[in-house]
Amino acid sequence: MSKKNLISITDFSKEEYLKIMELSRQFEENPSQSLLKGRVIATLFFEPSTRTRLSFETAINRLGGKIIGFSDSNSSSVSKGETLHDTIKMVSNYADMIIMRHPLEGSARYAAEVSDVPVINAGDGANQHPSQTLLDMYSIMKTQGRLDDINLFMVGDLKYGRTVHSLLMAMSQFKNPIFNFVAPPELAMPDEYKIYLSNNGIRYFEHLEFNDIINQADIIYMTRVQKERFIDPVEYEKVKNVYILKNEMLANTKPTVKILHPLPRINEIHTNVDNNPKAYYFTQARNGVFVRMAIISHLLNLR
Repeated sequence: MSKKNLISITDFSKEEYLKIMELSRQFEENPSQSLLKGRVIATLFFEPSTRTRLSFETAINRLGGKIIGFSDSNSSSVSKGETLHDTIKMVSNYADMIIMRHPLEGSARYAAEVSDVPVINAGDGANQHPSQTLLDMYSIMKTQGRLDDINLFMVGDLKYGRTVHSLLMAMSQFKNPIFNFVAPPELAMPDEYKIYLSNNGIRYFEHLEFNDIINQADIIYMTRVQKERFIDPVEYEKVKNVYILKNEMLANTKPTVKILHPLPRINEIHTNVDNNPKAYYFTQARNGVFVRMAIISHLLNLR
């Protein structure tokens, strides 16, 4: 059987999304298993990461596997000029799976073409972050009890935010989603995603402000403005604090609404929101361990 990768969220079908949701639930109920005993997983992080890397490594440890790799490309032969092609070919000789984060869009797809073992994209530039999307979906499922009929507000950096791109593509597979995009013109959702929604008859709305309309939301998905994606620091300074969610803004929102954030946050969620029961972002990060256990097990055909 040919190897299966997770590079884009569209590499999985709707049925696979639901399978990952169920496996995640099972792993949350019983998180310590030995499905990876005797297997080696490589984590190659060419770009800084905390939650993604540590939650993948926690998932591997909980499944009984071994980890090789690096969290700083300067400590690898890349610093000597080794190509991505050669790095991937070399590492796929040593490991049963490669989990990779890289700053260049398309790098994960290229790695999957080169590798002899399954590859998981842990983020490629501003393109995709499919494992984050699956943990976001699991968080929505847990808090709302469904993935259909979700009014999803996406706020902040929708241009460079790979998490919102992947989440849009996945949630559009379910019944009657509504997307509300809240961003300044400089960080608006790229046209290709809006065209996709229009072509599939899916409703979306664009806003410059969200204070008066978030009472409609089932999920408020906040994002940080990513300084590392800006070439011009002046442009970053213009938009970095354009949206800040504060506790008083949640007074008239739905009792069941949850606030998600892929983290790290900078200023876009005030700390006075943290103790509000509608804040879910830290639990969302915890969910990542169970979801990544599910993804690894699924791709290696262990569950």
